Amino acid sequence: MDIRSIEETAKSIRCLSMDAIQKANSGHPGLPLGCAELGALLYGEFMRHDPAAPGWLDRDRFVLSAGHGSMLLYSMLHLSGYGVSLDDIRSFRQLGSKCAGHPEYGVAPGVETTTGPLGQGLANAVGMAVAESMLAARFNTAGRTIVDHYTWVLAGDGCMQEGVSAEAASLAGHLGLGKLVVFYDDNSITIDGGTSLSFSEDVGARFAAYGWHVQNGDMYDVAGVRRMVAAAKAESGKPSLIVLKSIIGKGAPTMQGSHKVHGAPLGADEIARARAAMGVPADAAFWVSPEATAFFASRARELAAVRSAWQAGYDAWRREEPSLAAELDAMLAGKAAAPADWPAYATGQSMATRNASGAALGAVFASWPGLVGGSADLTSPNMTSIPGPAYSRAEQKGRMLHYGVREHAMAAISNGLAVHGGFRPFCATFLVFADYLRPSLRLAALMKLPVVYVLTHDSVFVGEDGPTHQPVEQLASLRAIPNVLVLRPADAEETNEAWAWAMARTDGPTVIALSRQNLPVLAKADPDWRETYRVGAYVARNTAGEPDVVILATGSEVELAMKAADIIPGKSVRVVSVSSLETFISQPDALRDTLVPPEAKILACEAGRSMGWDRIVDGFLGIERFGESGPGAKVAEHLGLTAEALAALAIER
Repeated sequence: MDIRSIEETAKSIRCLSMDAIQKANSGHPGLPLGCAELGALLYGEFMRHDPAAPGWLDRDRFVLSAGHGSMLLYSMLHLSGYGVSLDDIRSFRQLGSKCAGHPEYGVAPGVETTTGPLGQGLANAVGMAVAESMLAARFNTAGRTIVDHYTWVLAGDGCMQEGVSAEAASLAGHLGLGKLVVFYDDNSITIDGGTSLSFSEDVGARFAAYGWHVQNGDMYDVAGVRRMVAAAKAESGKPSLIVLKSIIGKGAPTMQGSHKVHGAPLGADEIARARAAMGVPADAAFWVSPEATAFFASRARELAAVRSAWQAGYDAWRREEPSLAAELDAMLAGKAAAPADWPAYATGQSMATRNASGAALGAVFASWPGLVGGSADLTSPNMTSIPGPAYSRAEQKGRMLHYGVREHAMAAISNGLAVHGGFRPFCATFLVFADYLRPSLRLAALMKLPVVYVLTHDSVFVGEDGPTHQPVEQLASLRAIPNVLVLRPADAEETNEAWAWAMARTDGPTVIALSRQNLPVLAKADPDWRETYRVGAYVARNTAGEPDVVILATGSEVELAMKAADIIPGKSVRVVSVSSLETFISQPDALRDTLVPPEAKILACEAGRSMGWDRIVDGFLGIERFGESGPGAKVAEHLGLTAEALAALAIER
């Protein structure tokens, strides 16, 4: 890419970005203006991609971690031919536009992941780089290399300050992810003003301590940036951080370098001055350089030829390696095969649902080659060990990841594995620490990623660890996130079904909340309970006629409800095991009424808060306060979570 093409592309980015943000009267011009030359180099020179095939398996991925600078990405997608039109850019930040306020996965071609919450994109990119290395280790052969791509990131000061990026960068350095390259837009500005207000660390030194290859340069020294990229690619054993000093809002004559250009339109007068300084016609709104257009048309032909050459090698690989090709096809299709044999249990058999989950995970692992994942340093307590060597820089075929004590990055990296394609990730920690991974879980729900969250130690029955480790509000808060399926199985058999449901999902994440204490395998009144389970509830204990009382319960409280039903005097009692409260509530009234007749007194019991249940029940037995330290059963009794208390609630007037 010659200097003239870079300059004309950079001018086009600046003009498109200024005008789109001004027209919307909303947006962040500082980054697109400040990083315009880098955008040109990325799409015009550094990246191996094909705009005509946005889903090409072996494309380089670009992640705009500083997602507020979205107009940089939209401008480059338009210029390089990704199907983002000028009309799309003119409708920036408007309802239904491909050019949303922050990049959204699945909305515009070429957007690899949803970014905006700072640091998330960088952590997602770590997952993408892990995915690339896993696929390369599994499917490249001595004669054919079909997976060989880079993950590129543009991060800003905000990304570097957020904790999730620190967690993810630490793990990336440990794993030696040599095909991960992060550009740090070091412009020394945040919304409040200069970074000196709150941020004075040496970011490069920090990343070097993590085990990264670190270089420093000038955003506008094209030859220098090229040399640093070449050096980054030559360093195959470490991820690379390229720190580039830049000017926020470069090209805005009176505002560049100021925090005022970070997150607000420039205004008509400043845009006019900028156009004049760049030599762009004063009345040329949404101006694109003809030279930039011509360059990217030529570049598109070159990239198509690169992909065509790859395709020829890939087709030959498929002929030579039919079994590997079939395995890759299944992984890329993203639909998990059900295990031929789930673990079997006898009624009355006692087992913690976390242990049953471990057995189910083993069955899924054996049947589905795309399953990968791990725990945040809780592999044994979470029961998430899977056979074979763990993934490491020395063993990239491994399917189990040791995330260390990094819940936030673990969930964000899982999102990266999912958006990359080819993998169904799971991650695990204690239920109470869902609070540490919630931002990443929310983004998984927003992007409709089928990540599975194995969250054990699901109630005050955790016991002696006390209220810091006893979840109370977590189930309600997780159910509050749209598109998250929360399952809390009552026994080992239900745990199998929870895993089957989670693996069948392709449009959102699933939480499986699991007990540490043993629970008996329950007799189930509904002979078709495995099918009914997926409507959100089924009858676990029934009555001869219509019930006087219906008790809804989840997890360990289904057993408690069974005990309460035995001691409620003069009442016929039905017990309903609720597999998914939000799914059950969403069913048509007629279906819900078959399980829970409206004429009956309807109670619910769960070792947590009543939020959500209060929409459908007449009474609730749960926990509306934090727990206590002590043996789990005694803590539950102290907090009033007993069969006797539930029975008393049933006969109250």
